Amino acid sequence: METVIEYFYRWEKEKPNDIFLRQPSAGKWKTLTFLEAGEQARRLVTALQSMGLKVGDHIGLSSKNCMHWFIADLAIMMGGYVSVPFYPSLPKEQFEQIIKLADLKAIFLGRHDQWDDKSDAIAEHLPTILFPHYEGDAKIEHGQQWQTILETNTPYSGEFIPSLDDLWTILFTSGTTGSPKGVMLPHRNPALMMKTERETNWIGMYTVEKQRFFSFLPLNHVAERLGVEVPAIVGGGEVSFAENLASFADNIRDSRPTFIFAVPRIWTLFYQGVVDKVPERKLKLLLKLPILGKRVRQKILSEMGFDNLKIAATGAAITPAFIKDFYRSLGIHLIEAYGMTEVSGGITNGVDLDTPSDSVGRAMPGAEIRIDQGSGEILMRTPYMMTGYYKAQDQTKKVLKNEWLHSGDIGKLDERGYLYVTGRIKDAFKTSKGSFVTPNPLEEFIAANEYIEQVCVAGIGIPQPIALINLSEAGLNTDRQIVSDSINATIDQLNPSRAKHERISTAIIQTENWSADNGILTPTLKVKRNALDQQFSKDYLTWHESDEKVIWA
Repeated sequence: METVIEYFYRWEKEKPNDIFLRQPSAGKWKTLTFLEAGEQARRLVTALQSMGLKVGDHIGLSSKNCMHWFIADLAIMMGGYVSVPFYPSLPKEQFEQIIKLADLKAIFLGRHDQWDDKSDAIAEHLPTILFPHYEGDAKIEHGQQWQTILETNTPYSGEFIPSLDDLWTILFTSGTTGSPKGVMLPHRNPALMMKTERETNWIGMYTVEKQRFFSFLPLNHVAERLGVEVPAIVGGGEVSFAENLASFADNIRDSRPTFIFAVPRIWTLFYQGVVDKVPERKLKLLLKLPILGKRVRQKILSEMGFDNLKIAATGAAITPAFIKDFYRSLGIHLIEAYGMTEVSGGITNGVDLDTPSDSVGRAMPGAEIRIDQGSGEILMRTPYMMTGYYKAQDQTKKVLKNEWLHSGDIGKLDERGYLYVTGRIKDAFKTSKGSFVTPNPLEEFIAANEYIEQVCVAGIGIPQPIALINLSEAGLNTDRQIVSDSINATIDQLNPSRAKHERISTAIIQTENWSADNGILTPTLKVKRNALDQQFSKDYLTWHESDEKVIWA
């Protein structure tokens, strides 16, 4: 097995002039070859060594995705250091908490939407290297400039090769519940995952002749790290980035990726963008026509930038079945990846074309799944397991028991080995009548309504569950009465199929957008149920008792 950085050393020699990184700026693309990216990384290594850093030291990385993120991470691996990336959107308190907890010896700071006074959280003695400034991002003054370091340091000439059992990275979880925990992953994990992929062709990643990746999900998240960065380096692929939200669609069209990984909310936004132009009922009819359907399909894929797409992946949260079915009608098979940071991302994949739409696929090569007979909890065992949580042995013991990772998810396996995730143990809540409600299946049914972008079923302390709803763009641009009638019809369709204690009493449409900025969503766009409960539980009973079945709040 070769470590990730060994593959990069190979591409520096074998195809130094091939484009590796593409960064958009004001409609133009800046590119770096493997040789150019490597030279910058090597100058950074020399600078880090001159600052007194030793092999095994921890280096922080806080930035939105960009080419400099990749270069900084290459430098960290080349120098034998341990990367500790975290979300650039963290508030100052969590930012300071992770810096202290992670025992950082240096930190890279890059693209941030807001910076405010976060510099106060960085100790004066902590070496800080700043990425070049990106137009539109917050300006950071505290630290050494990237360009100055490149100009004042010679390239490191060595080829440090870490041991497979050396610590590769510490990934701090997004913290949908509780405080973030630092998941420790050794170099063996990505090395073994890539070796297994080459041997089994499980995903089909390396059968694609020209690999073009598009990187936009947070790179400190395990899915983007092991689903985009690592495969791109190992396979010698080309990586393009998004400039900002406004240029996002154009950046994808310019890149024409062969591989893309997105969370369910992003795939839903793509879907809504299509059905906003062509109503879904009409689109289904058009796609069924032999010749015209093919032209419509090609036009849609071209406009989305997906006409060269070979592998489409989804994960980080469970993808609704109707979204997978929609993309299947366009000829795109969404491969769902289910897992946790603690197992290096994936434990199952829906790679087979006949994977049931409501399943998350079967166990990856070398992985095992079983269902706890008492609780229904999904248990995992894999060669890609974490070595533990950093400085949190007690927390590690709570989830790792007898070599099995306790996921906290509830699920079932069918006779063919397909896994179905039906909810989270912590998501289930008890109504005031004493009945437990598992919200996830209810949410998936409601979310199929075209006017809804996200939904959270809640109901702690009230007789029946209620549905908190954030509207899609189509919902925001449609007459309120039409939206209300449509959502009311969806609830009326759902309720008869559920047990009495699971039936939705009221739908509450919240016109304020849910986002990471207002604390409702994680950086990977998953709903924080506890955040909604904290903000609105005082209104739950009033909403439940209302004569209106759909309330605009």
